[in-house]
Amino acid sequence: MQTVSLVQGSPEWHAHRAHHFNASDAPAMMGCSSYKTRSQLIKELATGLTGEVDPATQRRFDDGHRFEALARPLAEEIISEPLSPCVGVNGMWSASFDGLTFMHDAAFEHKTLNNTLREVMLEGCTGADLPLMYQVQMEHQAMVSGCKRILFMASEWGPGGELIEMRYCWYTPNPDLRAKIKEGWLQLAKEVEAYDPTAERPAPAVAAPVESLPAVVVQVNGALTVGGNLEDFGAALRTFIDRIPKKPSTDQEFADAEAATKALKKAEEALAAAEDGALAQISDVEVMRRTVADLKNLARTTRLATEKLVAAEKEARRTEIVTGAQAQLDQHVQALNQRLGTNWMQRVAGGFGEVIKGKKSLANMEDAVAVALTNAKHDINVLAQRLEANRKHLVQADGDWIALFADFATVGAKAAEDFQALASLRIGNHKQAEAARLDKERERIRAEEAARLEREAAAKAQQDAEQERLRIQQQAQQEQAEIAKAQQAGTLAAPVAQDLAGLVQDKAVEDVAGIDAQQAIAAAQTSAAADDGQTMTLGQLNARMESMGLGKISAVTLEHHGIQFTKERAAVQISSGNARRLMLLLSMGYRKLADELQAVTA
Repeated sequence: MQTVSLVQGSPEWHAHRAHHFNASDAPAMMGCSSYKTRSQLIKELATGLTGEVDPATQRRFDDGHRFEALARPLAEEIISEPLSPCVGVNGMWSASFDGLTFMHDAAFEHKTLNNTLREVMLEGCTGADLPLMYQVQMEHQAMVSGCKRILFMASEWGPGGELIEMRYCWYTPNPDLRAKIKEGWLQLAKEVEAYDPTAERPAPAVAAPVESLPAVVVQVNGALTVGGNLEDFGAALRTFIDRIPKKPSTDQEFADAEAATKALKKAEEALAAAEDGALAQISDVEVMRRTVADLKNLARTTRLATEKLVAAEKEARRTEIVTGAQAQLDQHVQALNQRLGTNWMQRVAGGFGEVIKGKKSLANMEDAVAVALTNAKHDINVLAQRLEANRKHLVQADGDWIALFADFATVGAKAAEDFQALASLRIGNHKQAEAARLDKERERIRAEEAARLEREAAAKAQQDAEQERLRIQQQAQQEQAEIAKAQQAGTLAAPVAQDLAGLVQDKAVEDVAGIDAQQAIAAAQTSAAADDGQTMTLGQLNARMESMGLGKISAVTLEHHGIQFTKERAAVQISSGNARRLMLLLSMGYRKLADELQAVTA
């Protein structure tokens, strides 16, 4: 902040204010000032014209400056630092300070104590309890100076400088309010630039003087003739009705129409009184009564129609103001959605109908709605900025993670820190799940490949064994045929030939058994190498064996064949690979036993 040497109220001070957005004008800009409307501020900034200060207002200003000077020593005692009145500038922002410390870390703002402040400045109150117009002014001051707190004091002093009453509290900066003030000044600057003096609002509407209708005179003389001015009154009434606005659209026309209805009501009453007076003179004068009745009905129906018209047109203008503001807000949301690239922002109800409640004039309604629209746009802009920042956070070095946020329109509105924590959690969980899925997929592929190789190896071994078995059998048959041939030829004695044939058979059986053993061992080794890590209980294995008529085995059988197993709660657990190895060993044993039994039988 830069300080400028200006005396409040001086021509230089006024010139400085004309080129800056000032703290004392901030309440009017926000539509919460008790002394100036937003429309008046726009006109002042656009034209440089300010209203004349009347003597009563000047006395109020003078008392305020005197009370401020008397109260400053009290403020210095509370703050424990000297305070210097000054004017500060920060870019386009400007503020006049009733007092500022040397380090600009604390400020002083003084107001004349009034009943409104007495009601809120109770023991323990803070700046947040003050009327909004004071909070807005001090927030603007904090925005200009960068101070951390402001002493708000309200006091009243006697003519001789004696203290009558004093109250104070501390105001601390409000970031949300500051953001609305900045947004409000930007919007006001646009309206000042677009100011059209030809479309300037008229002064507050006051009904134009209503021309009085002529007095109704009806006289009845003794000859039963009716005199008076009913014809003249009727002509004047119809002319008066023709001048009533048929479709009021401005505050002035509404005021004129309402005044006309009051005059028509008086006309009805005057006609009734004239009729009653005439009837008091004679009991039956038909022409006079019809004329009076017609004029009374004309006045009444016109009054009622005008009252309904005024009410309907006022409601139409109120509706037009509210719907117009909502349409602007809808367009603003649509523009932000276009900037974001998707419809994350839903339609926002501006609540403009609430802000015009209690407002009598159209000008006040328009001011209130303009402020509400500015505030609503600010809130939406903040939301859009938050959505935009959070969306960018999802674009990271390892990819764009928006697919994990189908609910982004909701969670994207979170504060940056909260959203980043949520994003970290979701992305981390997704990466873990994806890594587990890929590991499982790789393991499935590895197991399928191992199983394929196992099947191919087993098929190859089976094929080789069958070929070797066939060769041994063929060789044994050939040798036995040669032995038989030699026996027939008489070169071998019968006992010797039988012994040789038995040896050939035994050798063939042993060779085939050896092939089967090698096949079983190879199959068992391949099966063990392809173990998939799954386990089964001995009971489950026995159930499958019994279903095939192979009987049952026990842990002793496992130990005999060197099959590893574990126990869990008395249940014997073996791996699927070891189960396959056991079956091969048993198969080999059964085959060997069969061969031995066949040899014995032979």
